[in-house]
Amino acid sequence: MPLWIPITIAAAFLQNLRSTWQKQLTGELSAIAATYVRFSFGLPIAAVYLWGLHELGGYALPSPNGRFLFYCVVGGFAQIIATALLVALFAYRNFAVGTTYSKTETVQAALFGIIVLGDRPSTGAVAAILVSLAGVIAISMAKSHLTAMNFVRSLSERPTLMGIGTGAGFGISAVSYRAASLSLGTPDFLISAAYTLFVVLIIQTVVMTIWLWLREPEQLVATARNWKVSSLVGIAGSLASMGWFTAMTIENAAYVRALGQIELVFTFASSHFLFKERTERLEIFGILLVIGGLLLLLFLR
Repeated sequence: MPLWIPITIAAAFLQNLRSTWQKQLTGELSAIAATYVRFSFGLPIAAVYLWGLHELGGYALPSPNGRFLFYCVVGGFAQIIATALLVALFAYRNFAVGTTYSKTETVQAALFGIIVLGDRPSTGAVAAILVSLAGVIAISMAKSHLTAMNFVRSLSERPTLMGIGTGAGFGISAVSYRAASLSLGTPDFLISAAYTLFVVLIIQTVVMTIWLWLREPEQLVATARNWKVSSLVGIAGSLASMGWFTAMTIENAAYVRALGQIELVFTFASSHFLFKERTERLEIFGILLVIGGLLLLLFLR
């Protein structure tokens, strides 16, 4: 089994865990501050990981270059903007439409990968990504009770455009992180991925600290007051990011993000079997499509 596959599955599991803890902060923090803790509290973990690889693992630190810094900045800002758009969507009555369109991230990542890196996904991989995308959309429609007619009619509405923009932001960030890591020209993918993650988290933490200090200074105090849960979010988020960055250094970012949709399977399994939540037929159909798409990706890429 290629190494990027178990790394991506582990990253998706940790991301699901991070999201669970992050939801506990929504009652104490604003949406932006709750997002901020994943960067600021994750930065020390990323720093220790990089230090360990260098000092204990004997890996030489890469030498940054202009291309590397450019892609770090683009990826970091794209992720922040995408997250902000996703948060802003919830202010709209028909936010479900926008969040559903945001799931086009994998397709957009494939397109950006072709443009930026010259990646050429195989026909089988493209089919797999489209099948899993159909599954993700089906799950989103089932959860929000969105009809196919409303989904199509909403193409010109602002939430739809914001949703597509969200998917684009996450797609750009994924491809940018891969481009940044590869631009270091280091044969050791672990240290290049760790170094890229560390630099990106510094950029995101500095930018969001300044933003909160200017716009929501009380939230900076609130993040410190909730340090216990914030630390758990930072640890899980940083570990997940280590997995994402490492996998995307090894393999096409679109493939990694597509396989990362296995997170939905984890969420479905926990809600259905552990919490005994009611499951609709469309949601089950969507999960089967996601699983089918992931299997196609693994065997036909």
